[in-house]
Amino acid sequence: MRFVRYSSGGTGSWGVLVEGRIHSLSDAPIGSPSYEDIATESYREHVQRLVEEGALTTLDAEDANLLTPVPDPGKIVCVGLNYRDHAEEGDEEIPEKPLLFGKASTAVTDPGSPIRRPPELEEVDYEVELGVVIGRHTHRVDAADAEDYVAGYTVVNDVSGRDAQFDDGQFFRGKSYDTFAPAGPAITADDAFDPNATDVALRVNGETKQSSNTEQFIFDVDELVEYISHAMTLEPGDVISTGTPGGVGVFRDPPDLLESGDVVEAEIEGIGTLTNPVVDG
Repeated sequence: MRFVRYSSGGTGSWGVLVEGRIHSLSDAPIGSPSYEDIATESYREHVQRLVEEGALTTLDAEDANLLTPVPDPGKIVCVGLNYRDHAEEGDEEIPEKPLLFGKASTAVTDPGSPIRRPPELEEVDYEVELGVVIGRHTHRVDAADAEDYVAGYTVVNDVSGRDAQFDDGQFFRGKSYDTFAPAGPAITADDAFDPNATDVALRVNGETKQSSNTEQFIFDVDELVEYISHAMTLEPGDVISTGTPGGVGVFRDPPDLLESGDVVEAEIEGIGTLTNPVVDG
């Protein structure tokens, strides 16, 4: 089941995307969902029944503007070097424990909205990542129970200002410029979705730059939820961005970084494609 936020001539609403049509939850008797609702199997089953019974107002997805499903995360926790192929391309040793850094929540932007290249940055890069959307208060959770605390999964483009990142010797500023966290187009909440065995890809102007599978994870989703929640409490709507595979622009020979006019498509099997143009600004 794919939950989406969208607008259609008004404020943002929640719906369920099925075969190109959005089934609106804004006028449903159960109301718009919280992240805890999305994490709850009985709620999802109820929504599924309403969809099957034709009880919800529908509209064509092409007539709606999809919005990010995580507009105001309390925190975005990112994981560095979590794909074996990415560690190898950077000639880095496989880490023994997750490498964490933060990304400002104000960097989040919608599907279709522009990624803005600040004038002071020359090296703006792309990184397709699986985003884990937290659905419940999560404190010191064991890996075996982690999936009970997850609302679902989305696509994150961890856009990175490499010159700021390397100049600073740490990640926060270079990762946190406004618009550097496109996220969407949906939250997939489905028992059949395996976050640790799904294809991920990124294209720039139609050319594939990254292509991998989350089977390349060094630390899988359950391990990450356990590790992070033992360090900090995760709250509904928080996002864990699980790392990027090989193929990023900075490690290409020659480097192949984003320019104004580019169109970036970050795609994860079972979730969808997150598309954003690149502009100067």
